[in-house]
Amino acid sequence: MPIHVFVRFEPLPGKQTMLLAELTRVLEPTRAEPGCIRIRLYEATRSPLAFYIHSEWIDEQAFEAHAELPHTQRLIAAVGELIAHPSHAARTKQIG
Repeated sequence: MPIHVFVRFEPLPGKQTMLLAELTRVLEPTRAEPGCIRIRLYEATRSPLAFYIHSEWIDEQAFEAHAELPHTQRLIAAVGELIAHPSHAARTKQIG
């Protein structure tokens, strides 16, 4: 069963451009992963400014493998200095 992962990133003041660049940088290598069905980056349309990544994976194992890859680990390390709150990945399954 596919899983959907939602992650919210709220940039620190003055770090929006740097955070957006880091989030954008991870998209293509993630799309090339065999277990990734899709990944998209979104921006909030109302305050506070936040970016969201929504990804869909063939299963939990595919997402677990993604979390260990170098481009994902680099992103995790890079955004820690750019976000106002720790990010949290919500793993979900479609129910309707």
